[in-house]
Amino acid sequence: MKVGFIGLGAMGAPMARYVHNRGLLTAVGNRTQAKADALAAELDVRAARSAANFADCDVVTLCVSLDADVLENVAALAEVLKAGAIVVDHSTVAVETARRCAAMLATHNIGFIDAPVSGGVEGARNGKLSVMAGGDAEVLERARPAIEAYAARISHMGGTGAGQATKAVNQVLVAGINEAVCEGLALGEKLGLDPERLLPTLLAGAANNWFLDKRGATMLRDEFAPGFKCAHMLKDLRIVQGIARDSGIRTTVIDQALADYAELIERGMGESDTSALIAIKRGGSHG
Repeated sequence: MKVGFIGLGAMGAPMARYVHNRGLLTAVGNRTQAKADALAAELDVRAARSAANFADCDVVTLCVSLDADVLENVAALAEVLKAGAIVVDHSTVAVETARRCAAMLATHNIGFIDAPVSGGVEGARNGKLSVMAGGDAEVLERARPAIEAYAARISHMGGTGAGQATKAVNQVLVAGINEAVCEGLALGEKLGLDPERLLPTLLAGAANNWFLDKRGATMLRDEFAPGFKCAHMLKDLRIVQGIARDSGIRTTVIDQALADYAELIERGMGESDTSALIAIKRGGSHG
């Protein structure tokens, strides 16, 4: 199997390395060419300059930021990939975007799997991402050897768009947990509690969660190196809000989180980790 990988950011680059470790990586591409050139040289694979450089790939994986980027890449790949090839999209986009991609590729007999991931930069670096996949089960099975390289779990959630729908649910939970953890720890600070005693106590009980475990100590030290950037969270929450509004549920958590991350970006913290939310929860003046 020959695999191409497009999008070599904080998530994509380590994922591509895992594909390479399996002996499957053929070509890498990135909007910033220098990044693709550097990784290609390091791994001794092809640095793509256009979609045509992926023409011989059986599977091409996308890990890019925006719906427009996904659609642009898919449109270009549709023209060059052979019939029977598969595009796997790990980006977080709207359900409708996934369906448009699948339709575009289907006219060329190219498969499509919408496969957003959860697990953050740590999950990508450790090769332990949770992959939520939508699309044809048989197509997913054919793409599995590539996806397995960096996944702890691959869940087939249903037809095209079901992966993105699952990611929307995931992001509501993530956003709500972030809100609660940051608010709780801000309260702990105000009450003068010792973090070295507070955190292990919380982690030993019902309040235990991934975000508290991975980000609790760093946020209390005002260290916000991104595992997942505020700007990306806001982008995801806008997608989620659209999906949730159409469903008719009450969206209290989504609306609050959206307002908070928009405020963080106004404060110039778009590139900071989502745990920078504690800055708002502490109250007082901006900054």
